[in-house]
Amino acid sequence: MNAEFFEAIADIEKEKGIPREYMLDRIRQALLAALRKDNPDAEENVVVDIDEEKKKIEMYIQKSVVETVENPALELLPEEARRYNKRAEVGDTVNVPVDTKKFGRIAAQAAKQVIIQGIREAERSMVYEQFTSKEHEMFTATVTRIDPVRGAVSVHLSSGSENTDGLLPAGEQIPGERFTEGQLLKVYVVEVHKLGSGAQVLVSRTHPGLVKRLFENEVPEIFDGTVEIKSIAREAGSRTKMAVWSSDPAVEPVGACVGPRGGRVAAVVEELRGEKIDIIKFSEDPAAYVAAALAPADVVRVDFPEENSKSCRAIVPDNQLSLAIGKEGQNVRLAARLTGLKIDIKPESFMG
Repeated sequence: MNAEFFEAIADIEKEKGIPREYMLDRIRQALLAALRKDNPDAEENVVVDIDEEKKKIEMYIQKSVVETVENPALELLPEEARRYNKRAEVGDTVNVPVDTKKFGRIAAQAAKQVIIQGIREAERSMVYEQFTSKEHEMFTATVTRIDPVRGAVSVHLSSGSENTDGLLPAGEQIPGERFTEGQLLKVYVVEVHKLGSGAQVLVSRTHPGLVKRLFENEVPEIFDGTVEIKSIAREAGSRTKMAVWSSDPAVEPVGACVGPRGGRVAAVVEELRGEKIDIIKFSEDPAAYVAAALAPADVVRVDFPEENSKSCRAIVPDNQLSLAIGKEGQNVRLAARLTGLKIDIKPESFMG
């Protein structure tokens, strides 16, 4: 147990971020476990002294000085005790040094396993602490394994210096999306579960938050706060509606998100494998907001049966009815989720 040993501990702290005190405590436990395997009778009388300043680790068995030895593991005669303490007398306790080189092979292996397990537990615990603050963030993921039975995909997450493994369940995958090992994709951290001494990071490709993070990544005006994403309604793999607003009158929010020649929205659509994205301008006026949300259909007017109502009626030209409703009701369904209102669509002819 020399200076190189303590240097190795310092390296582990530096490279893996595992506190030195934690590692030294695990080593103390490992040495105790190793000695107890070879000396089970001395279990409660073993002392491990770790001196970081002198870079020394020493072990002792505390033995009582007695006139007649009945338990050699815990007792010794005065003449033997004076080899360790010249003034030892009957009734005293002396520290008898342990030569760690005499550990049995099994005991030494047990000590090694305790240390290795300690490092693994610390790493898993650090992942949990690190990634609980990363919920609702976007990461670049590398596909590492595909479960052919459950359809779940194991991924490796990386962002700067932060790395860990995550799980993309079948229910969080874009319908029809296929994966290959080594493939890179963007994922959204939904939640981090405590799992034993470690963590399980659950990620998603279907969460509306992924769309938000992708636009933050592509649109500087969103990243700096000039343009704000007010609401997102998404049916992953098919269509997303997103309402945006600008705090700067000189910045047109929809145009900022679309980007020059449509480049910004195109980058998001490509990452989402062709998912259609409708970007609309948010309005404090509920009628104007509903009309915009029903795009690409034209809206003649929006009526509210009563003030502060959570439901409304949108009147559209007869030839725009099917467009306003959308295939299988998707357009009006997404508009309702985007605005938080129940929308009843009627053709202009219905109103007389």
